[in-house]
Order: sequence, then structure tokens, then C-alpha cells
Amino acid sequence: MLEASVQSGQLAAILLMAVALGLDAFSLGIGVGLRGGLRYRHMLGMSFLIGLFHMLMPLLGLSAGRYVGLLLGQVTGLAAGGLLVLLGGHMIHNAFRGGEGKLVHPSALLGMLLFSLSVSIDSFSVGLSLGMFVHDVTLIVVTFGVVGGLMSILGLMLGRQVSSKLGEYGEMLGGLILVVFGVMFIV
Repeated sequence: MLEASVQSGQLAAILLMAVALGLDAFSLGIGVGLRGGLRYRHMLGMSFLIGLFHMLMPLLGLSAGRYVGLLLGQVTGLAAGGLLVLLGGHMIHNAFRGGEGKLVHPSALLGMLLFSLSVSIDSFSVGLSLGMFVHDVTLIVVTFGVVGGLMSILGLMLGRQVSSKLGEYGEMLGGLILVVFGVMFIV
């Protein structure tokens, strides 16, 4: 009985951490979705990549160990924030220019990879922490991936719906959201 209680408590904690990490993907998905013009296949591709990165990053963190976490603790937040500020700034620039950039367009492979990495990089640090006391790596990795992917697709779809009502200001607002989150990661 006690063992089942401990396991259900551990599962609840893992699920809560997955939701907390997925909230970044959800809220930033709204920002990218506000850009407008994203097709469902791009949103699915981006969500798949986010889910994949939400699995890969904690797996790397779980296997990297305590020492690497101490060295990279501050760098991961700076890297994630910097990527988001660059992506958001690019979106704002494109909104004022009236054109679409080719390099970091959210539906382009590089844009999807940068976005997926930026919302998943904090999973690395969580993986480092969990690696010290959790033994069921498969459960953690799969839960983080599924929840992160689902929350990102929900955010992208919500942003897309709101974007159709905002028109041309959607990309600017989406870029501003990404910049604000990027600055929050850095600070």
C-alpha cells in the first residue's frame, strides 16, 4: 500500500513538472500562432519537434549528471532567452517591413528547430535534478514529450484563432510575446 502511494505521488510530481515545462511551449505557441499564416501541418511538425526536444533534453540532462548541471545552470537560461529574443525580434522586424523573412520563419525548419530548442532547454536542467533521485527514466521522458507536444499544439491553435481576429498586428504581438519571454529567461 505504501509503495503504491509513493509511486502515485512520484507520478503526480512528474506530471506536474511536465505541465510546468509545457506551459512555456503553450504560451510561446500562442505567440508564434499569432503570427498567422501557419498551416496545420506546420503546427503539427512544430509540436512534434517540441515533444521530441522535451524528450531529448531531459534525457540528456538525466544522463549528464550533477557536475554538468552546476556548470551550465546559468547558461541554459541565457541561451533559451537569447534564442527567443532573436526569434521575436525577427518577427517584429518582419511585421514592420511587411515581408516575410526567409531565415527564421516559424514554419521553416530552422525556425521550428530554434523554437523547439528554446522552449525545451529548461527541460535539460530539470532532467539533471531528476537524475539524482528518479529511476524510471522512460516514464519521465515520455511524459515530458507528450505533455510538451500537446501543450504546444494547443498554444499554436489558440494563437492562430486569435491571429485571424487581429489581422496584421498578430505577427507584431506574437514577436513581442517571444521577446518578453526571452528577456524573462535571461533575467
